Amino acid sequence: MGTVTRGTTNPNRLRRMDRWIAAVHGAELRRAADPVAVDLGYGAAPWTAVELLTRLRTAAPRARVVGVEIEPARVTAAKPYEREGLVFRHGGFEVPVPRRPHLIRAANVLRQYDEADVAAVWERLRARLAPADGHSRGGLLVEGTCDEIGRRHVWVALGPEGPRTVTFATRLGSLDRPSDLAERLPKALIHRNVRGEPVHAFLRDFDRAWASAAPYASYGARQRWIRSVRDLAADWPVTDGPTRWRQGEVTVDWRALAPRN
Repeated sequence: MGTVTRGTTNPNRLRRMDRWIAAVHGAELRRAADPVAVDLGYGAAPWTAVELLTRLRTAAPRARVVGVEIEPARVTAAKPYEREGLVFRHGGFEVPVPRRPHLIRAANVLRQYDEADVAAVWERLRARLAPADGHSRGGLLVEGTCDEIGRRHVWVALGPEGPRTVTFATRLGSLDRPSDLAERLPKALIHRNVRGEPVHAFLRDFDRAWASAAPYASYGARQRWIRSVRDLAADWPVTDGPTRWRQGEVTVDWRALAPRN
């Protein structure tokens, strides 16, 4: 279920997203008896699925990864890369795995869909996640977009209950201003970067905080970013702290950036 996309991929393209997942969702994966992660729409080459397994296992040694692609030829080409903990299957948004996964990563998949399609896809994928219980918040869907070499990412994290957060992540040396990340907003937000929408106001305020933090540039882009995010957090519900900010990240409560209507 779904549409074949261009399949563009490069090694290490999703490293920022993977490291965030391992840091933020690693404890949930460790608690699971059989943690399964799905790399949905891994593309023309299997690098992102191979790398996801390696990075997840730093946080959850029992994690397994299933690469899912809607184009059968891509699955055939990926089969030689299968190994313990890593398999490839043909499929799409139905997520053809026997157990509900604890993680679904869908990077650069919805970029080529219409905005009107996003809510239904999110709902279908969330319904496939491992459910919440007394010991767990349930599985995690991470859906977003990045550039071709992984310098700039924006993604939404969703649980079984709905969207939770939006994360902006970048290689700081590539950044002129935070609003440069607007071109990598996920499909649910990219057409909402206009006056009157929350995401537009957020990026406007982020640019202002960045400009105010210009004196910190003499200490490096990382210190300028940290100061900018600290100031931004006075008015926006930033959900992470300096440990993640130092990585060139900031995560904000979804409700603050959700589209109007």
